[in-house]
Amino acid sequence: MVSLSTTLKPLSPFSSLVKQHKISNSNAFSTYRTHTSTNSGFFKGVGAVPQKKHTFVAVHEAPDEVDGSWRIPFSEVVVVRKRQAFWERSWSYWDVCRFLKVAGVHLLGFLAPFYFSWSAFRVFLWLLVINGICITLCYHRNLSHRSFDLPKWLEYLFAYGGLLGFQGDPIEWVSNHRYHHKHCETERDPHSPTQGFWLSHITWIFDTGYILKKCGGQENANDLVRQPFYKFLQRTILLHEMAFALLLYFFGRVPFIVWGIGVTNVVRYHGTFMVNSVCHIWGTRAWNTADFSKNNWWVAAITFGEGWHNNHHAFEFSARHGLEWWQLDVTWYLIQFLEAVGLATNVKLPSEAQKKTMASI
Repeated sequence: MVSLSTTLKPLSPFSSLVKQHKISNSNAFSTYRTHTSTNSGFFKGVGAVPQKKHTFVAVHEAPDEVDGSWRIPFSEVVVVRKRQAFWERSWSYWDVCRFLKVAGVHLLGFLAPFYFSWSAFRVFLWLLVINGICITLCYHRNLSHRSFDLPKWLEYLFAYGGLLGFQGDPIEWVSNHRYHHKHCETERDPHSPTQGFWLSHITWIFDTGYILKKCGGQENANDLVRQPFYKFLQRTILLHEMAFALLLYFFGRVPFIVWGIGVTNVVRYHGTFMVNSVCHIWGTRAWNTADFSKNNWWVAAITFGEGWHNNHHAFEFSARHGLEWWQLDVTWYLIQFLEAVGLATNVKLPSEAQKKTMASI
């Protein structure tokens, strides 16, 4: 594995008093400012935990680029303009197809005021919740992290619902997410805000070649690749999406397409994307994780609990993200229900000892 060099730049105006140095590390990112603090950010939540506050920056093999870096407002995240995911690179056929699909969905969303009906609005609400839960419960907590087990028929049903959420097939989604956790806040992270807010929010999805080059293929999701059902979904995803759109058209014509495909997916896209961008920039921190992850209550409210992101990075295996009683986590409530009726088993939660270790100063 190629060794990466990390150059550190102090944020203080007394930069000349701070010694710069290099660290060689294949997962290169380093702490260069530490002080005791309560949770950081705009959002001072209930029960702020005193802790050491860390600032990290991932700058690789380019010490001159540190001079052009800047800090995202009201956060400790330093952006180093290193990676261009939209311009100044070659686009593969699949990158173009994905861009056209995402752009098309957004264009449909703009037509919403002209095709409003209450029945179309109800379809929007139902699909937003159903497909969204399938992504958070199945794609994320079940398949990506194996936080609990489901009977195969139910796992596949939830996975198919996630597929109709227009966020890709389960193998690709899980692979990208596992690489994010493995390389979080480094140059190999598929979507770190240290490489730009918009890259972490959306433009990274149009650069599949970068992930393949820096992280590797989908061998990190071999548990799904070995299952014929998931390989079938991966090969035929476009057919399923087209069939779903035709079904909506059959029942409600253009208004169902506009609200069921356009508005629903625009809202769901950006809800998911905000977990990758906003929840690594603004919010509160309850745990000493080696990344920028934050708990953000309003992102949690619109993503069925996914916004408790610092909790998630502290305990990736946990089926529950809202670890406090007041932290709304709709996905966890559904997992609890499935466990109560005997459908969810081996549900994983952090122990008190693990919490104590992660909360230590």
